[in-house]
Amino acid sequence: MAARKPAELSNEELIKNEKTLKASTYMLLGASVALLVIGIFLTFKQGFSFLVIIPTTFTPIIIMNANSLKEIKKEKEVRGLQ
Repeated sequence: MAARKPAELSNEELIKNEKTLKASTYMLLGASVALLVIGIFLTFKQGFSFLVIIPTTFTPIIIMNANSLKEIKKEKEVRGLQ
């Protein structure tokens, strides 16, 4: 199923998508920061660790989610929701 644009969603779907995206973005961001800190720590203790690279692979997903959240917030403003 293809993702629908915020303008095509009902008010309830828009709010639900915003909550889901916000939660998943914050959890992914938190996991990325934790992995980066652990990776840097392990690099100093044991040498280079692959954990330093993993957070960079999450960056595009975080950016896409942030852009989707911006679109949803704009659509909510247009509809007068808050």
